Amino acid sequence: MTDPDLSTADVGFTSAFDLVEGRRAGDFTSVELVSTLLHRIQTVDDCEGGVQSVLAISSDLMQQAQNCDAVAATGLLHGIPVLVKDNIQAIGLPGTAGSLALAGRTVVQDAELVTRLRSAGAIIMGSTNLSEWANIRSGKSTSGWSAVGGLTANPWNYKHSAGGSSSGSGAAVAAGLIPFAVGTETDGSIICPASLNGVVGIKPTVGSVSVVGVVPVSLSQDVPGPIARSVEDAAMLLEVLSGQSGLVDLCHNDEPLRIGIVRSWVSGHEGANQLFEASLEKLSDAGIELVEVVVEEMPEQAGDDEGVVLFHELVEDLSTYLSNRAGEGVKSLADVVQFNNTNANVEMAHFGQEYFEYALESGGRNDVYAAARERNLDWAINQVLTPALSDVDVLVGIPYAPAWLSLLGQGDDFGNASWMTHAPAVAGWPLGSLPMGLVDGLPVGLGVAARANDEKGLVRAMAIIERVLDLGDFRPIFVR
Repeated sequence: MTDPDLSTADVGFTSAFDLVEGRRAGDFTSVELVSTLLHRIQTVDDCEGGVQSVLAISSDLMQQAQNCDAVAATGLLHGIPVLVKDNIQAIGLPGTAGSLALAGRTVVQDAELVTRLRSAGAIIMGSTNLSEWANIRSGKSTSGWSAVGGLTANPWNYKHSAGGSSSGSGAAVAAGLIPFAVGTETDGSIICPASLNGVVGIKPTVGSVSVVGVVPVSLSQDVPGPIARSVEDAAMLLEVLSGQSGLVDLCHNDEPLRIGIVRSWVSGHEGANQLFEASLEKLSDAGIELVEVVVEEMPEQAGDDEGVVLFHELVEDLSTYLSNRAGEGVKSLADVVQFNNTNANVEMAHFGQEYFEYALESGGRNDVYAAARERNLDWAINQVLTPALSDVDVLVGIPYAPAWLSLLGQGDDFGNASWMTHAPAVAGWPLGSLPMGLVDGLPVGLGVAARANDEKGLVRAMAIIERVLDLGDFRPIFVR
């Protein structure tokens, strides 16, 4: 199938960098740009059988655009629209985390990252659908589904998953609805939708981007980050989110690069692994030094410990957030559980809330939690990442196989995924994904891991890899 709206496709797939340049040159106004993208959202996304990636449009969208047109361009993103995941507070958007428990609870204060975006001149276009409560409610949850936003489709093939939990952000960027979007990650929630939708995603170092005003899962692992169609666009958005300068310039740096190949971070999918080997051959032919790095397989204990940490933090962190959020409604995780029970016909039509129940029973940050967190950090930092990165600039692997079929109530099929996201998630270290091509008509991402607070090294490496792979105009084919 061709693009559902060819009349807006050229604008929809224009890079954020080119839009910034065009806006400053006066080639178009912000009102014209926003109007075109709004039409595209209506014809590609918010329609019968559409992608369903955009959950809401900002109530003051056109006023924002008019305000940008009324003044001279100053900020890095002046007049350029961006979507934010709907677990991020923004005035004029619902901020529901996909749950009916927060529907109608008016947002009265922007998240700190939204304040940064507005200060840079960005237009907050709307919010994206997500896996409800960022996929922490149940092991049977289907990525991309929320009670508020329904099920987001993968624009390459609508029957397949858009990945979780920043599903809408990944799908919207891939579908050319927006130049870039903000997602959040606890473990895999930016990298997965980036990989499955064929876009670029960066999970920055935990703490480098503010989580104030973001619905939490785990304050030790949560971090917002950019999703875009190129490394340069992702770097530009990350500069604003983190306040770190120089990232865009590093996208044009060709100094020697030494990459560590982690074979235990390959997928269980033969086609994806063949694409990975072909990509490594291209990198080698381009003169990039590749080094085999041996990392032991992830032990079961590490996964168990991460689960303990997340559940013990969730009950405290989410309850604190809800108790401090303005408006009437749920004030704790226990209130959310009760709300879901009362509204089970809608909220639990496809899966339950056993993870919420585990969290309530956990007791919060107690001795059991402390021991699990200590073991988890030792594994991720001392046993995996530090030794693996000791003699290379970055590490590469395959975080996810091609997108699986979305089957409501049957959970996600991570059987062919690797464990590449886990150690960086536990440690809070940065991780990226960029497209390396198609397998059976579906994208597969190349994962890139770097040291803590080395976003500059990560971006530089990703940009070099992107240039070597040279996928060109990488657009979805919208198969329904």
